[in-house]
Amino acid sequence: MQNIQTSTKILFIAGILMITGCRDRLIEKRTYMANVPIYMTYDQLKVSVASKQASALVSPGKIYFKDDYLFVNEISKGIHVFDNSDPASPQEISFISIPGNVDIAIKGDVLYADNYTDLVAIDLKNISNATVTKRISGVFPYSLPAHDPSYPMAMVDESIGVVIGWKIEETTEICKDADCGPAYPNWAWAEGTNGGMLDNIFFTTNTTGLSPRSSGLGGSMARFAVYDNYLYAINSSELKLFDIASPTDPVSSSTVTIGWDIETIFPYNDKLFIGSQTGMFIYDLATPSDPSYIAQFAHVRSCDPVVVEGDYAYVTLRSGSSCGGFTNQLDVIDISTLSSPQLIQSYPMTEPYGLGVDNGQLFVCDGDDGLKVYSIADPYAIDQNLLSHQAEINTFDVIPYNNVLMMIGEDGLYQYDYSNINNLVLLSVIAVN
Repeated sequence: MQNIQTSTKILFIAGILMITGCRDRLIEKRTYMANVPIYMTYDQLKVSVASKQASALVSPGKIYFKDDYLFVNEISKGIHVFDNSDPASPQEISFISIPGNVDIAIKGDVLYADNYTDLVAIDLKNISNATVTKRISGVFPYSLPAHDPSYPMAMVDESIGVVIGWKIEETTEICKDADCGPAYPNWAWAEGTNGGMLDNIFFTTNTTGLSPRSSGLGGSMARFAVYDNYLYAINSSELKLFDIASPTDPVSSSTVTIGWDIETIFPYNDKLFIGSQTGMFIYDLATPSDPSYIAQFAHVRSCDPVVVEGDYAYVTLRSGSSCGGFTNQLDVIDISTLSSPQLIQSYPMTEPYGLGVDNGQLFVCDGDDGLKVYSIADPYAIDQNLLSHQAEINTFDVIPYNNVLMMIGEDGLYQYDYSNINNLVLLSVIAVN
């Protein structure tokens, strides 16, 4: 009887092992319609930057101004270069093709740009024939372009190269049962867009801390900034430093962890104001190679560009985007004591994006509600001091400088003379094709 029981146990265990072994050898084949990645290899990326003939604006992003030249980002494509010595008649000189580009900053004659995962330094001495002087590979996060949300994304193989687009087609995934993922694989994060304008990328205006003769001016939605001999670049959680003492030969220096959902960077005097979806961080640049934390101001979850003048920081909060939140407003923050920033007033807005400040005048891009200009002489009564409202345009970001307002929107690039702040005069428009 005992032998029979032993034999039965052996047969039972062997059966389990056979079933398990068969299961491990099962192959699952899945076929489905998906966003299939289109790659640019890393070798192709290394030779992808080139000067080309001038071309029309199609999907404009950020703007940057230096030494009478205006640089307009074509989202993920490159940079339009304009001679803006006469703002009433800007002349496009060339287009610098920089695949994957979103941000730029300039020191001297050298432009720094993101080229997908890489940082490139581009010599502008011959501005119609810009050349790369240095590439630092793999310093920015691997990101994906916008995709068709009606379909899942097929698996992405980062070892092949960067993803420059998608094609909708049938794809087949073969895997062992134990290794198979969910039925719809790889719902990866993709860089979103909003009506042709990037949703979470911003530039910064600083008429006090930076001079256009040294490092130029950007708008309020920046992720790049130059101060002293350093380029500062943010991703979603970190501040990356690059030593640019030798401008054509940038060197990756260090990384400072800030926090999650970092969006914008604004240098003012020897301070950095960093906007995130949940607040504003303040860092000291007394030692430019080693930014030190001063304080944080927290707010509700929302998109958050920031500009500064004097003892006040001005922050726009926007809902209805990938930032989340339900708030559309302008916050005024007292930073007279940097270690203890205090909210003093909030003003309702419609759909605020970027903003700029110059000599007591605040320029707010309120999306489809147009451009609004306020006097900020009394921070407790800004809403009672609306100086101008250009309501018939879509607005995204601005650079006010020397009485010329450079403004980018969904429809194109607008320039205004604001020497009479109560009567803005339209100088020129470069329309989107």
